[in-house]
This record gives sequence, structure tokens and C-alpha cells, in this order.
Amino acid sequence: MTGPLTPARLRPRDLAEVGAAGLRARPARVVLSALGVALGIATMVAVLGVSASGQERLRSELDRLGTDLLRVQPGRTLQGGEARLPVESVAMVRRIGPVRAVSATGELPATVRRTDRVPRAETGGLTVRAASLNLLGTLDGRVRSGTWLNAATERYPAAVLGSVAARRLGGPRPGTPVWIGDRWFTVVGVLDPLPLAPEIERAALVGFPAARAHLGFDGHPTTLYQRSAEASVDAVRAVLPRTVNPERPEEVEVSRPSDALAARAAAEGALTGLLLGLGAVALLVGGVGIANTMVISVLERRREIGLRRALGATRGQIRAQFLAESLILSALGGVAGVAAGALFTAGYALWRDWPPVVPGWALVAAPAAALGAGALAGLYPAVRAARLAPTAALNTPAG
Repeated sequence: MTGPLTPARLRPRDLAEVGAAGLRARPARVVLSALGVALGIATMVAVLGVSASGQERLRSELDRLGTDLLRVQPGRTLQGGEARLPVESVAMVRRIGPVRAVSATGELPATVRRTDRVPRAETGGLTVRAASLNLLGTLDGRVRSGTWLNAATERYPAAVLGSVAARRLGGPRPGTPVWIGDRWFTVVGVLDPLPLAPEIERAALVGFPAARAHLGFDGHPTTLYQRSAEASVDAVRAVLPRTVNPERPEEVEVSRPSDALAARAAAEGALTGLLLGLGAVALLVGGVGIANTMVISVLERRREIGLRRALGATRGQIRAQFLAESLILSALGGVAGVAAGALFTAGYALWRDWPPVVPGWALVAAPAAALGAGALAGLYPAVRAARLAPTAALNTPAG
């Protein structure tokens, strides 16, 4: 006599082949279902990649620019009026031991325009500032074209334009005149962008002597820029108000421009969380699409299920078959989504001149999320298929 019959076991390889065979029979539906998962995964990978690339660019920019720059400006008086920095502010700050460099600018009431025909009210958001000769060195700035002010040009009606000012004035080249106040000034240089001093980017800069002679400058600086040893920044920041204005230190405001870049990185991180939520919604929609596809597949393949059950397949094997199909479908979408998200990140980063970065954990977590969505989406259809009685399934009309 023979022993009791035991159903054959499906090895993982056999299960994968059975699941893939079920998907190959409906290629168009498979592509559309996988596309939903791919869109969700691509969105999540792209969001993480673009955010990581942007933050890497900010970190490298901070490393290049340094975090040792402090900006000193006048605050408000106790009566609510505008305070003023003393004329000797720069000399007083130089006495602080750890200070490596200090320079000043003074904002002027004059306007800068392309020609004298432009109405005075149309300033384009540009300002005119008197600038000390060492300003460019303190800010670690660079001249894009022409030259910076020197001991000769600071005494004459010569101006250096910030990058934004030059663009808004129509891109004048060195040697071109611009109308400042009520007379012509000759442009001698144009600066590269200065991320730590955006107010300089929107200004026309003239020398202190020329500002006094031609624009009525009274010599009181409105902004000081100071660099000190990195380890001493906090200590210097604490003594600056009393050093700049010993009589009224409360009327002095000290800020660190690099903090704005760090805050922007934090804000971009918060936006990343929001966009990740949108990617998760897209992934959820893709999972619903897989569930819908698998339910329809179960209804269409009732005779196949009944035949397999009649030939000895167990409910567990039927359940595993349909769950495998769902996992393969979601894996295809996950791999395609990761590739699309990484390509988008690389393209966007190169377009913005950022270092392309995709977090390594995202390349692992994204396919895992896709498989998780596929497992949840395929669970109900797999259980439903396993519960079909062989006789009822075989009696289902074909087609």
C-alpha cells in the first residue's frame, strides 16, 4: 500500500516563475499597475535626492564662505527712532583681539539709474553705498569684470556694481557711465554674487571720499562686516555692541549672515517632509491600483484556480502564487521608480550646478516601501483566491 498523498512544495524559484507567468499573460495591465507604484517611488526618491543635493550645496557653500562673518547694523533708539553707528566704529572694532578683518559701508539717499532720463522714483530696488577699500577682502568676494575700487578711483566718481544691480541696469560694462544722484559715475567693475551679503549685490558701491565729495555722505557707516577666528565668533559677537557704541550698546544689532543659509536649509527640510507625504499618497494610489488589478485577475482566472486546486494545489500555494504576483508587480514599479527618481535628481542637480546626491538609505527604503505596498495590496486578492472552492471555480463560464 502507498502512504498518504502530500502536496508538492513550491520552492521560491518555482513561486517566482508561476507569479511571473501570471503577469506575462496581461502585459498592458501589468505596465499600468506598476506605473502607479513607480510614480510614487520616483516622487519620494526625487524629493529626497533633490533635498539632499540642495543641502549638500548649502553645506559646501557654507564651508567655502565660512561662518565667521558678523554683520553689525544700527538698531532703534529708546524713542523709536533710527540709531546711528559712530564714525570711528571700524577703528574701535579693530581693537578686538581675535578680529582678523573689518570693513564698512554707508547707505546713501542717492539713487542709481541707467540714465538721467529714468524717473527718480524708479529705483529698481537698488541702493547706493559708500564702501571701504577692504570690503571685498572681508566678504571674500570676487570681481566678475573690471576692477575693485582702489586708492585712486575711490576719490573720483567711479562705481562698482553688485551682480543684481548690474543685471537690473542692463548689464553695463566697465567704462560705461551710470547716473548716481545728480551726476554721472563711471562703472569700473562688476562683482560676482555675494550670498552672505545680498544687500551688496543690489548696490552701486562708491569710495568713501567720493561719497563725501559728490553725494553728501556724513561718514557714519550703516553696516560693518567683521571676520574673526572661528572659535572666537561667539565671544566677539558678545562684545561687539559695547565696543561699537559704548554709550548705547542696546542700539547696536549684530547678526551672523551664515545663519540665514542654515535657516534656509532647515526650511527646505520641512518642505521635504511635505513633499514626501505627497509621494506616500502617490504610492498609496499605486498600491490601490495593484489591489484592483489583482482582484480582477482573481475573477478572470477562477477556472485556472479551480483546475490547480483539482490537481492538488493547496490553499496556501494559491495564496502564495497571487501574493508573489503582487510582490513582483510592486518590485518592478519600485525598481523603475528608483531609477527614474535618481535620474531626475541627477538631471536637476546638474542643471542647478549642485552636487548630485541620493541618500543611500533611500535607495534601500524605497524598494522596501514598494514591496510593503505590494504585499498589503495583494493580501486580500490572494486570500480571496485561496478561498475559492474547486468545483465552484471550475463551473465558472469561460471568458
